[in-house]
Amino acid sequence: MALAGLGQAEDAGKADVAETESIAIARTMAERSYTKMNIRTQVLFDLIRTRRSYGLPDIVPIAVPEEHVRLMLEAANWAPSHGLTEPWRFTVFAGDARAELGERFAEAYRLITPSEKYDPKAEEAQRKRSLGASVWISVGMLRTGNDKMPEWEDLASVAIAVQHIHLTAHSLGYAGKWVSGEIVRHDRVRELIGLQPPSRLLGFFFLGWPANGAAPQSQRSPIEDKVSWRR
Repeated sequence: MALAGLGQAEDAGKADVAETESIAIARTMAERSYTKMNIRTQVLFDLIRTRRSYGLPDIVPIAVPEEHVRLMLEAANWAPSHGLTEPWRFTVFAGDARAELGERFAEAYRLITPSEKYDPKAEEAQRKRSLGASVWISVGMLRTGNDKMPEWEDLASVAIAVQHIHLTAHSLGYAGKWVSGEIVRHDRVRELIGLQPPSRLLGFFFLGWPANGAAPQSQRSPIEDKVSWRR
């Protein structure tokens, strides 16, 4: 009985040592992970915090390498999607193809502008608008009319996909902006893209090089003003 008790005590002691070693290993791994997480988090946070929307006058329309645009679109493809609907649809306009897009912008302007407010200079500005950025990416949301998710969920997914494009563009040194005015969402523009209702054209993300080294200024009110905690 005494020998049996001694053996049990030895086993318990070994178990305690093993548990202590496991805790030490887990703590070391956690510390390493925390250090790595801090570095990654800081990089991500800096990209989020310094991202800006640039107007066309602040962009130089020098060609953007296609592989960079593909990288942005691949980032967009990893946006969260409830029900795995993956509703984002993109069409890329670059080079000479931008001129056709400009013609649709000009046509949309004519169609939505009352005759008493029509200005031929404004129409021409819309025609040239597409040449002001290196790349225009249409932002489409695919809907079939027999969708398993409500529209607002797909809208949210597409919006996050565009944010992924913007953050990736920013990380590569590019300037861009998501525009969603009436002209760029007009049916004549949507028809050029090839989206059929109930699918929707939600605008365009245009892309180019910053015209100068200074990013547009921005600020946010404190997050504390927008959050309530319940514990």
